[in-house]
Amino acid sequence: MNDLISSSLQKLKLNNISNPDLDLRILLNHCSRKKNEIIFSNFDHQDINIKKFNTLLKRRLNYEPISKILNKKNFWKYDFYVNEDVIDPRPESEFIIEEVLKLINNKNKKINILDIGTGSGCLAVCLAKEYKFSKITAVDISFKAIKVAKKNFIIHGCADQIIGKTCDINKIKRSFDLIVSNPPYLSSLEYNKTSSEIKKFEPKSAFLGGNDGLLFYKKYSKILPKLMKSKSYLVLEIGEKQAKNCINILSSANLRFVKKVKDFQKKDRILVFYKL
Repeated sequence: MNDLISSSLQKLKLNNISNPDLDLRILLNHCSRKKNEIIFSNFDHQDINIKKFNTLLKRRLNYEPISKILNKKNFWKYDFYVNEDVIDPRPESEFIIEEVLKLINNKNKKINILDIGTGSGCLAVCLAKEYKFSKITAVDISFKAIKVAKKNFIIHGCADQIIGKTCDINKIKRSFDLIVSNPPYLSSLEYNKTSSEIKKFEPKSAFLGGNDGLLFYKKYSKILPKLMKSKSYLVLEIGEKQAKNCINILSSANLRFVKKVKDFQKKDRILVFYKL
């Protein structure tokens, strides 16, 4: 095995980096001077920008996620620009898109959508792609997050379809046919138990939902119905043990509970509500 590969692999393993072989291959390909895929068995270090590679390897050895190093994370059918100002889109959040597609079959329908806590803008972009005639308002309390989201709106050709705003939903004075959100829902205890990669390289505010993780649902339960038109839907992501509490909180705000959806690990992850 090439010395560069063997020494780099050893460093990654000594630092307990998960999937060291895969991470090394990704970094080498990102630093390659050629378009061909890097293969360990047929590797020539002259094909690599060594200075760039060493810089990126050092960042990974410092536990910076590959997504933040490359500023790219895949979600649904697309690659999204990400940095330390937004959380990486997670596969579990794709269930939001799946549920919306079940609820609104007509993709040519003109619908107004609100994405609360848009972060990277991944939900807004995916919905814009699926519903070509929709108009989407994507909000976040973080100016830095909205800056990233707007970059993704441009990258994916949706800038004319999506309005990105830095604001609290208290400031919104109109109503929508559909509201989606992946809000902060970790309790203080759960956040303290998360990996160092999350704590060091992703915004705390996008994860922490108060002491019990239910702050968003409690704070906005009375506001959300006011933002919903008659016969509209609310599709929310929740923490794995929050279904009962969230159903009670939002049902008490006169929203009709429709269904809950489990994620890949069979944990409660998505709640759907309807406004009559």
